[in-house]
Amino acid sequence: MSAHAAIVQSPRETSFWKNKPGYKPILFIIAAVVFTAIVVLPPPQSMIDMVTQISPPGYKLDRGCTTIVEAVNKKLRPKAFSAIKQEKSVSSAEGEESLMDAEEVAGIAKIMIAILFLAAFLWGTEALPLGATDIIVGVLIYLFAILPINEISQAYMKDAVFFIFGILAVAVGVAKTGLDKRIGLILLSRIKSAKSFAFVFFPMFAIAAAFLSEHALVALLIPVLMGVYKVSCNMHGVKKDRALAIFLLLGVCFAANHGGPGSPAAGGRNAIMVGYLMEYGMPITFLQWMKYGMPFVPLMSVVIGAYMYIRLKPRFKVPDINPSEVVKAEVANMPKFGGKEALMAVILVLLIIGWIVLGEEAGLGGPTLYAVAAMFICRIVTWDDIQAGVAFDVVGLYAAACAMGVGLKFTGGALWMAKTFVGFLPDIMTKGDGLIIGVSLLTGTMTNFMSDGATVAALGPIVLPMATLANVHVWKVGLITSFSSSFANFLVVGTPNNAIAFGMGRDPETGERLLEVMDFVKYGLPVTILAWLVLWGWTVFGYWKFMSW
Repeated sequence: MSAHAAIVQSPRETSFWKNKPGYKPILFIIAAVVFTAIVVLPPPQSMIDMVTQISPPGYKLDRGCTTIVEAVNKKLRPKAFSAIKQEKSVSSAEGEESLMDAEEVAGIAKIMIAILFLAAFLWGTEALPLGATDIIVGVLIYLFAILPINEISQAYMKDAVFFIFGILAVAVGVAKTGLDKRIGLILLSRIKSAKSFAFVFFPMFAIAAAFLSEHALVALLIPVLMGVYKVSCNMHGVKKDRALAIFLLLGVCFAANHGGPGSPAAGGRNAIMVGYLMEYGMPITFLQWMKYGMPFVPLMSVVIGAYMYIRLKPRFKVPDINPSEVVKAEVANMPKFGGKEALMAVILVLLIIGWIVLGEEAGLGGPTLYAVAAMFICRIVTWDDIQAGVAFDVVGLYAAACAMGVGLKFTGGALWMAKTFVGFLPDIMTKGDGLIIGVSLLTGTMTNFMSDGATVAALGPIVLPMATLANVHVWKVGLITSFSSSFANFLVVGTPNNAIAFGMGRDPETGERLLEVMDFVKYGLPVTILAWLVLWGWTVFGYWKFMSW
């Protein structure tokens, strides 16, 4: 009887069509069919016109190139390109190799955009495991020869990827030594309820993120919050409270994201815009930026706190949380400060000093990897600890996002998307304050699919000249572009903050992941809409009206 049952159940368990976490064949097949159709279809004429445009604004051409077609050929067909420039025959220089024409170059840009949306769909639906999608991105870039072979691996290995891996590893050391509880005592000693967490801690955290590395702040705080989560559940006999986990993890993540407008020091996206404004002949100082941007931060963080509190607090399985009580109790049960915990504290302090002294321009990944190496040398962690504690699929996820960013920028796909979005704006959004609203919608949407820095870099040269034509101060357009690039809330790949929260948001005892990919869409999309409304109502049509321009 049992053998018969096994025979009956076996086909059902191994059924190709059966959906399970990380494997949804019907969704994958639909995505593959749509992707194939896009690949087969010819590129739009607007894309062909763009790649043949002389010195297109928003695309940095290599030396000796005047169009995107030439830039792509220089990288992918170097010998043929060199032969043409030297007025030699292509056949004598390279035999079979020939230059790509405008339609072929536009076709590569079209395929790169298709890869972007395919990856976003697979990540969002988890039709395949996250790690599998990370690999598929590289396979497709290689298969369609979008980047030279040696540059595909370089595209995956960006500084942000090393930073995410390093900070996840550092968090393992911080948690293993118990240092996270002492840090939590410092940060949360006066936060005694979910309400004070939402309306006091979030604003303080967002303001801090305007001046310090928001990614590092998120990474250092999440292990503390996971401890608060688990102790709160255990105190009330609750096995799992997803609403509480989402409130803590995404609330902190969203607050950090929206600290970006506060100052030019908040991230590379702001530094890029400062450079563009300087090149445009309208430089902006640190204090001037703060004057126009900082008032947005505390109000927006209160809105985030109110939204998360109203939506999630009624669904808590625990009556309430008291972070102050939890961290004080945890620290009281710990041994005296010293030993490996003290060593970890020294490493962490030196790491923070390195980030501040070297600055984001020098990279965040290098100093973070130094800290990881120091943890191994001091025997604070083992490789088994790293394997168990670091979510490598999330590291790969952000690496794949970086690779897509490189591909989109190189092929002109990012520029075409930006121009297409601008082209869809109605006439009312191309003049006066309407332009500012249109640019904020464009930037806030694009930044969820690309890194914030890449978004500002692609859009800056396009939208800044529009300010003069629309009779709008160029600072307004530049600042609104940078501000909206902080609204990367509804995709995991939108910003390292999201990837870190997703990767580190695990139950401290079971290791179960507490966030799902769709949680970012479910909660992040409304936050993004709220951010636009606050930006327009409080900033553009609010205090900006009383400032000199």
